[in-house]
Amino acid sequence: MFGIGTKTRMVEPDQALKGRSEPLPTPETHFVLGTPLKPPFPEQMQTAVVGMGCYWGAERTFWQTPGVYTTAVGYAGGYTPNPTYNEVCTAKTGHTEAVLVVFDPDQIGYEEILKVFWENHDPTQGMRQGNDVGTQYRSAIYTTTPEQAEIAAATKAAFEERLKAAGYGDITTEIAPLDTFYYESDDIHQQYLAKVPNGYCGLGGTGVSCPVGLSA
Repeated sequence: MFGIGTKTRMVEPDQALKGRSEPLPTPETHFVLGTPLKPPFPEQMQTAVVGMGCYWGAERTFWQTPGVYTTAVGYAGGYTPNPTYNEVCTAKTGHTEAVLVVFDPDQIGYEEILKVFWENHDPTQGMRQGNDVGTQYRSAIYTTTPEQAEIAAATKAAFEERLKAAGYGDITTEIAPLDTFYYESDDIHQQYLAKVPNGYCGLGGTGVSCPVGLSA
């Protein structure tokens, strides 16, 4: 059995589960928006990948955000290729629960996406989010361009200042280039809170506002 202490320590790469070489079958269409979950997406669209704790509530927050084209839940930041939900829950894959957010930059910018990210969870909690404990619940931003990395760092610095003024500690959010986003294969997990409206969410912010417009 894995204790809480073990589940809050990142697994070493050579100790991670082996996973599988082929992707698992994945739902194709967004249950709420009717848009595709997988590329190719319309040419103008951009993508963001973030982790905010339990991905059910995080995904709903983003599909309800104006300017977002589609969302999907999955895993990022770990070592095991094509993991399953049960494998990630062992804390032996290194992944965090992540949300893929595809957005139209003519309607919403990456900074505004990160504003939603920062304000809708507590990024100071380390390897947990609320009652959800373990490496799979860590806060994370996985960037796809140097510009995204710059914006992530700038918004982190500005928001951390606001958080500390409100009595919170340091931000523990992992910011790293995206390696691979692995889609969750079980249909029920995709857009879960639309399929199970009274289901568990676990998402909560700090009440602190994040400034935007920083990259300018």
